Amino acid sequence: MEAKTFLALFLCLLGAYSLQAQNELYEEAVFKNNSDSLQYRIMYPEGFSETKQYPVVLFLHGAGERGNDNTKQLAHGSSLFSTSEHRDQYPAIIIFPQCPAGQYWANVDVNRQVQPYTLDFNYEKGPTKPMELVMELMDGILAEPYTKKEQVYVMGLSMGGMGTYEILYRKPEMFAAAVAICGGGDPKTVKTYAKEVPMWIFHGAMDNVVDPIYSLQMGSQILEDGGFPNITIYSDANHNSWDPAFVEPGLLKWLFSKTTN
Repeated sequence: MEAKTFLALFLCLLGAYSLQAQNELYEEAVFKNNSDSLQYRIMYPEGFSETKQYPVVLFLHGAGERGNDNTKQLAHGSSLFSTSEHRDQYPAIIIFPQCPAGQYWANVDVNRQVQPYTLDFNYEKGPTKPMELVMELMDGILAEPYTKKEQVYVMGLSMGGMGTYEILYRKPEMFAAAVAICGGGDPKTVKTYAKEVPMWIFHGAMDNVVDPIYSLQMGSQILEDGGFPNITIYSDANHNSWDPAFVEPGLLKWLFSKTTN
């Protein structure tokens, strides 16, 4: 076997091992409400104790991670919180729900016949079933005495970025800060959270899946409605702007510094 081939195989196996080890930090769970259910993963802080209180982070994945395996949703973002350094610096409860195949977090019609996709948001029709279950899951978790109600955060990418904007509209009082990556939303609903919830918006200028204009529209409306968002556009990033966002200096420091008090 050539040295380059061996090295590539070794790195592949190492990556698979690291992903498996990372997945094991996130416990498998299922939230049930009558006949409805939502699979999710949850990671507790090291040395977790029900006598202490911890911040809570909700992470909404993209369309490519939908399914019923309760694993794919960890593909992007989970390692951001599971490193030893970050678990030590920012002990928190991290939640990764999984949206079923063919469904969406946000109530949106997506035209995939063109690129970038065109998006038509329909919040007035009410939340989708996955979004409804996520909100119920969060209500239940935040009823626990070991959660810090003043430090609850939401992050999402792509389809999850769209879900981030919608859950902020539906639950503005729940969140102390939010991060939306390569998403979009209904600008008409921004007023409900613009002043109350600090946001950091990320997008790739070259995104040919979700047009960066959607993020700029949301950021512009937040400014118009009295908010002060961070807006970061990566000139050389396509749809996977989560890659540079996750290594953005100060991202977690900024997030965990926000409180509702």
